[in-house]
Amino acid sequence: MAAHAATADHGHDDHEHHHEQTFITKYIFSTDHKMISKQYLITGLIMGIIGIGMSLIFRLQLAWPDHQFTIYEVLLGDWGKDGVMDPNIYLALITIHGTIMVFFVLTAGLSGTFSNLLIPLQIGARDMASGFLNMVSYWLFFLSSVIMVLSLFVESGPAAAGWTIYPPLSALPNSIPASGMGMTLWLVAMAIFIASSLLGSLNYVVTVLNLRTKGMTMTRLPLTIWAFFVTAIIGVVSFPVLLSAALMLIMDRSFGTSFFLSDIYIGGEVLHNSGGSPVLFEHLFWFLGHPEVYIVLLPALGISSEIISTNARKPIFGYRAMIASILAIAFLSTIVWGHHMFISGMNPFLGSVFTFTTLLIAIPSAVKAFNYITTLWKGNLQFNPGMLFSVGLVSTFISGGLTGIILGDSTLDINVHDTYFVVAHFHLVMGISALYGLFAGVYHWFPKMFEGKMMNKNLGYVHFWITVIGAYGIFFPMHFIGMAGLPRRYYTNSAFPYFDDLVDVNKAISIFAFITAAAQLVFLYNFIHSMFYGKVGSKNPWKSNTLEWTTDHKHIHGNWAGAIPEVHRWPYDYSKLNKDESDYVIAGQDYVPQTVPLQDNEEEMHH
Repeated sequence: MAAHAATADHGHDDHEHHHEQTFITKYIFSTDHKMISKQYLITGLIMGIIGIGMSLIFRLQLAWPDHQFTIYEVLLGDWGKDGVMDPNIYLALITIHGTIMVFFVLTAGLSGTFSNLLIPLQIGARDMASGFLNMVSYWLFFLSSVIMVLSLFVESGPAAAGWTIYPPLSALPNSIPASGMGMTLWLVAMAIFIASSLLGSLNYVVTVLNLRTKGMTMTRLPLTIWAFFVTAIIGVVSFPVLLSAALMLIMDRSFGTSFFLSDIYIGGEVLHNSGGSPVLFEHLFWFLGHPEVYIVLLPALGISSEIISTNARKPIFGYRAMIASILAIAFLSTIVWGHHMFISGMNPFLGSVFTFTTLLIAIPSAVKAFNYITTLWKGNLQFNPGMLFSVGLVSTFISGGLTGIILGDSTLDINVHDTYFVVAHFHLVMGISALYGLFAGVYHWFPKMFEGKMMNKNLGYVHFWITVIGAYGIFFPMHFIGMAGLPRRYYTNSAFPYFDDLVDVNKAISIFAFITAAAQLVFLYNFIHSMFYGKVGSKNPWKSNTLEWTTDHKHIHGNWAGAIPEVHRWPYDYSKLNKDESDYVIAGQDYVPQTVPLQDNEEEMHH
């Protein structure tokens, strides 16, 4: 460790004589982790605007399927002739919405932004292990984002086989119009995205293992770093499987192979393909697809652990149990993928095995939920926007997770599979929870990103309350229309009199969706305005213990102007009393930063 610190310091001496950076080396092709994290965040927010915009277009269609909206003609061109939405473009919208939100907003917005910003700052490193790889990882992500957006402008339409792109729909260019060029671009974009994700993940793992400052043992790491570290490991294990599926799909589409195709008839004509299996694709896709849920969720949980402890002014409850639950979730996430496939003709015995492993995940998840609640219990709660979103995350994590118990059971799942019940479940537990984690992280670490400037607290409250009420308003009723049997991915249900009673519920959901989307404009205004005109706060505005708050407002290459601080304690010494319990360890101050050596009147916390 000491050797690492020495080399890091030596490296820093060289930086003193650093040549002035040009606009391009500072803002565009930057190798500084702080700048790369901002690039990820802003790209993710732009993709988020596109993804949410798409959901509003198809929510209009679902609520008022027989109306003619001129906005369809404006936004969808030929796909919205005379204000009527073409069924093909409806499928394309839900496909690209799902892809963008899962991969380009949540994966990149959370892992890309906060792993980059916080890993070096919280472990006490000058930068990532490889600044160059970090830069390449971002630019591959940017390239894949551009290709995904460009696929929207293909004449035959963007990919429309659902975000899971099951063959044969996605494997046969002549099956539906959108399986042509749009699908090819989707696959190319995803292949590049996976390359970006793998480079980033390897960098995060190496940095956490090798570049911790003196005294920063693994059990003194903040839970944020544990979450990012384990997330990166899951990514390295599971993303290559999706890459192999995508490559095989490209082969089937363009080179005449039959990995996923067999006995296909189109227009009465039999195709030459034989011997493949579309179920193989499901296995490959969901072997990434389920760990992906935790790639998205774990960073959000790590962020909320840090923010809840800081703003409850209490040590996190069960630090080691929290680490164990992160590791248990990571392991279990790789052996549950079959619960997405209960109705694929799977052997019922295998179904029962996947039910068992799926229900096991409830244990570490419950450990996390109870530990959050116990940390909040009797805390001196500081309700700033970051804290509110973290508590909101705990709420959606529980309410969304409970329906997972139903869907994870192979017998109960049959009734609600492919209905809005599934949509409600995963949007709450993965989408909304992860988004809350993203918002919490932005409000909390905004001063670290933008040189001490603070976001407006009151606008943050407006953003939180409308979002939290709106999100439940959207996804709570979906459980009920799902139990009533309403299927996913239908652009209208007016052909089924059975569903006429549900029309009003769909209208209510859509109205909530528009209100919630409007609240995100408040956030965007707050974000952009604060970036330029925000009030500059103190060096440690939340009175936090972790190392990133020991750095100056001004961003410098190498993070600390002098030597890297040394760590003497774990990061959660809040409201800690001295031995005779007469006062705090540091008199009058309810927190003890990690850099403060153990005092004479103090015992180290055994967490």
